[in-house]
Amino acid sequence: MIERYSDHAANERTFLAWVRTGIATIAFGFVVEKFNLFVRTIIEANPSAGTAKLARFSDSFSHYDGLVLIFIGILIIVLSLVRFIRTSRMIDDAEAHSAGGVRVELVLAVVLAIIVMSMTAYFALF
Repeated sequence: MIERYSDHAANERTFLAWVRTGIATIAFGFVVEKFNLFVRTIIEANPSAGTAKLARFSDSFSHYDGLVLIFIGILIIVLSLVRFIRTSRMIDDAEAHSAGGVRVELVLAVVLAIIVMSMTAYFALF
């Protein structure tokens, strides 16, 4: 039997939850990028007055929002791997350790919330 199995299992479940969040963020970034490409293609193929409303979605902001989400998703996965390895070592260590800070997770959550709010405001205004 693995010593402190329940602690290791909880650590692994947490790691997998962060990986799922990272993959979902990357997937959403790809969807946003594809949507931007689709809008630009429609505007270039049909430059009539009917596409003027769509042209607002293809400005300079929309060129980078999908890429930012993709890079944030990759960052989430990398940071979760680092934290998983560090926590596994602390579980196996005989010494007592403090729980540590959650600054990185808090910063990532705030950055994701800001991106979601800015995209929501961007689409609501146009």
